[in-house]
Amino acid sequence: MLKVMRPDLLRIALFLFFAFSAPQLHAQADREYLILSGGPSLDEWEKYKAAPHDKWWGNFIRSARIRIAELRKQHGPTARITWLVHRPSYERRNSRQSNTSPNIIADIVSVRDRYGVNLVWFSQGDDVINYLNAGLPRNQVKIATFDFYGHSNRACFMFDYSNLIDSASKSWLHENDFAKLRRGIFTRDAFIKSWGCHTGESMSKAFKKATGKRMIGAIGKTDYSAISTRGEVLVNGRWGG
Repeated sequence: MLKVMRPDLLRIALFLFFAFSAPQLHAQADREYLILSGGPSLDEWEKYKAAPHDKWWGNFIRSARIRIAELRKQHGPTARITWLVHRPSYERRNSRQSNTSPNIIADIVSVRDRYGVNLVWFSQGDDVINYLNAGLPRNQVKIATFDFYGHSNRACFMFDYSNLIDSASKSWLHENDFAKLRRGIFTRDAFIKSWGCHTGESMSKAFKKATGKRMIGAIGKTDYSAISTRGEVLVNGRWGG
């Protein structure tokens, strides 16, 4: 004979099921993984320097692709991965240098399609701040990881360094801009790392002050020359922050 559970016991069982399982499902659904890619330098500005930057256009794209693949493997096919890319720099590199890919923008889009990520083009630092603050409803979706790949100094992400102007940048995110970030946009266990030069010397402190979160950064220079062969960013110094 089929036994029917008493209504009071059924309610208790359902309550315990949702109490223990729902938070886990909710936590997985409400995490976003962010990657930020700055743009490459142009050969016309760099070729006469003793240590030129970005002989290969894909330094910051390949490193981001490797990180995207890692996140996809760790968190599965439905994880929210968003990739912010400084489009003007890649368009300019594509039009001004003949030794690059026939269509850089198409190559970047192909990474989006292969890994199923949300590709967001941006032009200025405020675009990045705005996305972090409100790209998704931050009361529902928190940022779990944030990686930056690009040119930088101790106080600034430089998205178009030596791309529009020799050894300078007109598109940047300064450490003072971190004060514009809203508190509570990151998860409690958020992993944040800048893979740009020198950012562990000052920017990391400014980021911690503004957000309460640690940002790992380089004390010294970073080296992308091994990205195309070994798939890793090296630091000529140490990681700090």
